[in-house]
Order: sequence, then structure tokens, then C-alpha cells
Amino acid sequence: MKIEVKGITRRFGDRTAIDEVSFSVAGGRMTGFVGGNGAGKTTTMRVILGVLSADAGSVTLDGAPLTDSVRARFGYMPEERGLYPKMKVLEQLIYLGRLHGMTAAAAKQSASSLTERLGIADRADDALENLSLGNQQRAQIAAALVHEPLALVLDEPFSGLDPIAVDVVLGVLRDFAAQGAPVLFSSHQLDIVERLCDDVVVIGGGRVRAAGSREELRAAHSGLEFELELDGAHADAGWVREQPGVRVTRLDGATARFEADSAETAQTVLTAAVGRAQVRRFAPITPTLAQIFKETVQ
Repeated sequence: MKIEVKGITRRFGDRTAIDEVSFSVAGGRMTGFVGGNGAGKTTTMRVILGVLSADAGSVTLDGAPLTDSVRARFGYMPEERGLYPKMKVLEQLIYLGRLHGMTAAAAKQSASSLTERLGIADRADDALENLSLGNQQRAQIAAALVHEPLALVLDEPFSGLDPIAVDVVLGVLRDFAAQGAPVLFSSHQLDIVERLCDDVVVIGGGRVRAAGSREELRAAHSGLEFELELDGAHADAGWVREQPGVRVTRLDGATARFEADSAETAQTVLTAAVGRAQVRRFAPITPTLAQIFKETVQ
């Protein structure tokens, strides 16, 4: 199963919020959608879900246009919490499951299972407003999943969650994706996206700036920077500074990080290192998602 976003554009008066945005969300994979405030993430998600119409472009599921009946089977969590604050957690999860056509028994089973897995079963009979913000966020995620959706679209699902809660939610989302469903979520927390996502879409100024798997993006944005680590208590990598076509950016005893004019130059440094000492490690420096983000949106 795959969601494909093809050239969607959405304008608000004279302002173009998103401009020819294209990317795909593959089944069984978690896709992170990252961008600064006002970049177009929420607008794109709302177009996918049919909350907003597109001025141009299309959204398909396995090649077929999304209909209202198919979209109704999606799970969605908005950035703004949308549950009833005075209603009990389990009660409203069952209610939402029934709204999606589940039987009372199936809705109760699904809701109970999710509250257990998300670590809020002991608060299931409490009104939502009496829960901490983190537990309210877990309840919101349960609401997006309770009807066993075809696909999941989450806007800032990790906002307000501590590291333990992030791991709990991650486990639930990974299990859901493992069933073959596409999962798209936005986040400002680039370290979480880098750790969790199979694929990443970077948006800036309403346009997609980069898209692909984590490995593809790192490879595409990797420069000619390398790190060499020699083995031995008295090993010294200072000689790397004398190599032609090399600029050492960090030197710490047996370890040297350097930029090379070419891949051939880096290979020459490695050959020289092997002739001088035992090499513990030699590898290119791959950029973090935060570095890729800054490079693509600036």
C-alpha cells in the first residue's frame, strides 16, 4: 500500500502555502515530514486527508484517487488536541471507534488494548482533562488508531512526550507500520525523526527540498570529509596535515578528521596510514538530519 502525493498546490488568496509538492509514503515504513514553522506541513497533511482541497495535483492510494470513504478509514492526529476534555478516556475511544463503524465489542477491545499498550490503562476511566499533557497525547494517538485505520497521518505526535513515552509510542507505531500500513508524521524534533524514520521528506517555503530514505539523503549530502583512527597507545595522526589535497578539521592524538579534494586523495591517506600503523577505523563522515535540514532549507 502506498500514498502518492503528486504536484499538489494550495493557495490562500495571494499566498501559495504549498507549491507542487510531491512525495510518497510507502506501506510498512515510517515517513518523517520535517520543516520549519509555516513550511507547509500541516497544509499538506490536510490536503491528503481531504480537509482542504488542492488547487492542483492529486493524492492517490495504490494509484487510485482518494475518495471520502477511503479517507474515512485513515487515522489522523492533529497538532491541536481534539478530544473531549470532560469525557472519560476509554469511553470516548469506544465512541470514536463506533463512529467509524466498529461494533461496540470490537471498539471496546481495540480501545482497551491501545490504552494498555500506550501505558494509560490505569487512567482509562479518568476524564481527559485530568491527565497530564503527555498522557493526553497518548490518548490522542490511541484515538487515531482505535478504528484500525488503513493509513496513519500524525501531526507532531511526539510533542510533550518524555523519552520513555517516545519509546512506548514508537513501539506502537512500528507495530502498526509492520502490518503494511503507510505512516506519515511531522515533527520539529529532528533527533527523533532521525532515530525513528525509514524515509524523510524535508519541506521549506511550501516546496519539497529533499526526499528519500535516511541512507539516500545522507549519501546525497555527504561531502568529502573522513575520519581516520589509528590503533596503538602511541599512535599519532599528525602527519595527515602534511598530505597534499587534505585539510585537517580536527586532530586528537590517534584520530584525525579531514576534508579531501577527492575520493582518490582520501584513499591515498588511507594507504599512507596502513603503511605507518594499524588502522582501527576509516570512514566518511555522514551528515545528521539536522545538518541536511539546514543545508536544504537555507
